[in-house]
Amino acid sequence: MRRMNYFEVFCLDRKLGIDAQALQSRFYELSRRWHPDFQQGRTPEAQAEALERSALVNAAYRALRDPIARVEYLVRLAEGRDTKGGAVVKPKAPPELLEEIFELLETLAEARAGGLDDDRRAELAVERDRLVKRLAAEEDRLKGSLATAWDSATPADRPRVLAALKDALAVRAYLRTVIDDLTNALEGQESDAAHHRH
Repeated sequence: MRRMNYFEVFCLDRKLGIDAQALQSRFYELSRRWHPDFQQGRTPEAQAEALERSALVNAAYRALRDPIARVEYLVRLAEGRDTKGGAVVKPKAPPELLEEIFELLETLAEARAGGLDDDRRAELAVERDRLVKRLAAEEDRLKGSLATAWDSATPADRPRVLAALKDALAVRAYLRTVIDDLTNALEGQESDAAHHRH
């Protein structure tokens, strides 16, 4: 049996705009059809196939129901990369974003070394909040204008839109990492301060 991609599992075109309600209904229909509990009395081969299809339906639904996971999957699929769950290429930090937050990274290094005063902590908290907003905007762009651009792109435009999707995913991944690092540094500083007070 040829392995279907997740869009094929639900008889969908490779588009990012998906009707969530229709996807859920189709998921329930396919889940009932292939659920192992409904395969009793069939041959062992048929039961094994049903189990495989049930797992595929579940994996496809997990990937396609979330708009960002759907973009990530579509990018891997369009590039011909392994599309199994969790198979990702670690994105590199976009140079323009690195330049923008270079000073912040220096402050973060100070925080890791335990050298933050209250003013620097407050600056880090403000920067983290700013980056959280930027992350939300990048995710909105992935789910909105870039998804629409992909769905309406001609075959000739697809490589350009694919590159834009990849860049946006890289920015998102990098922002998430920096936000997590800032949060950990701030929480670490808070717990250190609380420890010294006791």
